[in-house]
Amino acid sequence: VTDPLEEKGIEILKNAGFEVDEVGKQSPEKLAEIIKDYDVLIVRSGTKVPKEVIEKGEKLKIIGRAGVGLDNIDVEAATLAGIIVMNAPEGNTISAAEHTIALMMALARNIPSANNSVKEGKWERKKFMGTELYGKTLGIVGLGRIGKRVAEIGKGLGMKIVAYDPYISEEVIRNMGVAVVNLEGVLKQADFLTFHIPLNDETYHLIGDREFEMMKDGVFIINCARGGIIDEESLLKYIKKGKVKGAALDVFEKEPPEKNPLLQLDQVIATPHLGASTKEAQTNVAQQLAQQIVDALQKRIVKNAVNLPALDEKSLEYIRGYLSLGEKIGIFLRQLIDGEIKEIILEYSGEIINYDLSLVRANVIVGLFREEENVNLVNAPLIVKEKGIKLKEIRKEKADEFTNLITVEVKNSKKVSVSGTLIREEPRIVEIDGFSVEAVPKGYLLICYNEDKPGIMGHIGTVLGKRGINIASMTLGRKKKGGPSITVLNLDQGIDKEVINKIEEFPAIHSVRLVRI
Repeated sequence: VTDPLEEKGIEILKNAGFEVDEVGKQSPEKLAEIIKDYDVLIVRSGTKVPKEVIEKGEKLKIIGRAGVGLDNIDVEAATLAGIIVMNAPEGNTISAAEHTIALMMALARNIPSANNSVKEGKWERKKFMGTELYGKTLGIVGLGRIGKRVAEIGKGLGMKIVAYDPYISEEVIRNMGVAVVNLEGVLKQADFLTFHIPLNDETYHLIGDREFEMMKDGVFIINCARGGIIDEESLLKYIKKGKVKGAALDVFEKEPPEKNPLLQLDQVIATPHLGASTKEAQTNVAQQLAQQIVDALQKRIVKNAVNLPALDEKSLEYIRGYLSLGEKIGIFLRQLIDGEIKEIILEYSGEIINYDLSLVRANVIVGLFREEENVNLVNAPLIVKEKGIKLKEIRKEKADEFTNLITVEVKNSKKVSVSGTLIREEPRIVEIDGFSVEAVPKGYLLICYNEDKPGIMGHIGTVLGKRGINIASMTLGRKKKGGPSITVLNLDQGIDKEVINKIEEFPAIHSVRLVRI
């Protein structure tokens, strides 16, 4: 932990059995020296985590940001390294939204300047004539958790809300009771304009001269998101022109803002990045992030990872069992095919097709390559891409006699397919290369490709029995009487090559594979 974290968050980690080192703020160079010993790194905005640090994190599994913004973390480098990057966006939502509204009210009623005037012994009521919020248009750029909360409060104040967010559907925005417009529409209509978006290549200097020219005369600007979204030189120019009546800034392009000319203007209210600076927010963020880390490492439940697919609780609950199934199918398949895999085809059937299955896909890939690559859910898509493997996904509404079915086929010069489902909430292999079976994908499984002829089970049983190897369960699959078939046995222990060779001596048995899951 390199930045201050509320004690309740530390307690959650310690109670879960983690050893926690609060090392204090570190330079990137110093952090690179010590990071090799840690599984998790927790930071706030004060610690930079560049590629050079990530490359030294030999054991690093999670980088946790106690807060929202991630511009201090090289997320791309972390993804390539298979490291989960997660934040805690819900924890400071209320505090950040309330700070935005507080700054908007302070702007509208000239509170900082009026306060200073009274303390100087003056009584200048006419000078500080304010603006009512009621009936005014509040323009919001970014309708994530904080933007949505700002919209709710704004509506409660009797303001008209217009918003722009390219990542949220228009239907969802309208259901909030908010008018949907494009960015230009927000800029042209807003009396008060607030930003709630991340800082990245697309949003850096999103607001410059061109955008200020579109705005109403006398517009008020509030930014509690990230410095750099607004071009500060342009803002300075348009405040001096009178186009912008006032600006309230909680964030700056450079923090702290040394010799920033904006701070010399009476029209500018400034606070030192206080959006999340309430005791409640700090506690909520620490608790949320700590619990997420515990869940990710101990329960394999990943929430708020920015480099993993985001699923709501309902979706995650529905597909949870299929995550394990997907990985087991991948492990199973890799032991049935030799050589490099050239193509992967995933087919989903049944009710499951109505859900986001990207995590299921990632689990299949993890299972396929876990013995030959440093692969996990984070970098699984990149592994497939780097290997030049063709990946195809198919969705079908019906799954025959099953509620849901996942079929994975892998190809090189040969092809092998395995289908699985959940039976009584437990993973089952129900088809191998088109043969219907029912096998538990756990422990040791003996897979025999054979002809449907008498004596096969007797031979296998004799070979195993002589060596004291117990059969836990058995399933047979055939397409027609006397034709090709498959025999799958769950064994209580593994067998060596000598035993496999002995089983293959029976004329009707073509090949035998031992699979370990």
